[in-house]
Amino acid sequence: MTFLSPRWLLLLIPVAAIVAAYLIMQRRRSRYAVRFTNLDLLTSVAPRGPGFRRHVPAAAFSVMLVLLVLGFARPTAEVQVPRERATVIVAFDVSASMLAEDVEPTRFAAAQQAARRFAEGLPPRFNLGLVAFSQYASIAVPATTDRQAVLDAVDRLSTSAGTAIGEAVFASLDAISTIDARAGADPPPAHVVLLSDGSITTGRSIAEAVAEAGKRRVPVSTIAYGTPRGMIQMDGRTIQVPVDGPALKDLADSTGGSFYEAASGGELQAVYDDIGSSVGFRTERQEVWPWFVGLGLLGAVVAAGTSLLWFSRIP
Repeated sequence: MTFLSPRWLLLLIPVAAIVAAYLIMQRRRSRYAVRFTNLDLLTSVAPRGPGFRRHVPAAAFSVMLVLLVLGFARPTAEVQVPRERATVIVAFDVSASMLAEDVEPTRFAAAQQAARRFAEGLPPRFNLGLVAFSQYASIAVPATTDRQAVLDAVDRLSTSAGTAIGEAVFASLDAISTIDARAGADPPPAHVVLLSDGSITTGRSIAEAVAEAGKRRVPVSTIAYGTPRGMIQMDGRTIQVPVDGPALKDLADSTGGSFYEAASGGELQAVYDDIGSSVGFRTERQEVWPWFVGLGLLGAVVAAGTSLLWFSRIP
């Protein structure tokens, strides 16, 4: 936390002096309070003191002064603010290798479930689109704020042969460039989240995809999900489909995105949550003095209220 008017903090010196004076007075009071030699008799005739309650109004008053001084100093803090026109495109691998069961119940089903939760968790103002890719890549849902359209499309996804990662990036960039009439001249803040478990087998290369994403200044974060032990049954044969992380990491690193590995449905959801918070928000420094002033006024109410309630006077 920083302060835009730090000179006001000098007022904390007299506040500290007031607190010190109060403590000194309390010490002197306790030193001279007992002058009656018969303590047993004093206990029986003296009324019961207020105990800790006598300090509550003073403590609340002191807190009020500190908070008001901090408010006058105009404190600022970093807060996350939703990006206007923020657009996230999820590129979803629907290749046959996604049917591997090394992620329960399958890679495909776990990814679908996590994608649903990701869509539901994004702020309503965000544009969200879906690209499905296997041998080819296509825009399943253009970038939209209609979450139900994306959820329905995720449920309709089905697998087929091939893995065209480069084509998926190009299709995602096309989806971003058509979100509104301004997108051509004034591109929105956007991010591509590509989920895949395998190496590119067809279509344009990752190098071409990296060049185009860099040209449009769109980072591509990648999620490699699955394990090296993945396998599927196809035509009566067992085919090994180990996850290929290095290619996906290279794609993310080369475009300014982040690379994640998810070997379970729970890890995959954690990845989605992290991406959702980092993609759709920007960090701004904003003044937060109203909170300090508000809490200071609350301290004043507590000081006055407790003093009137317990001692019938205002401190």
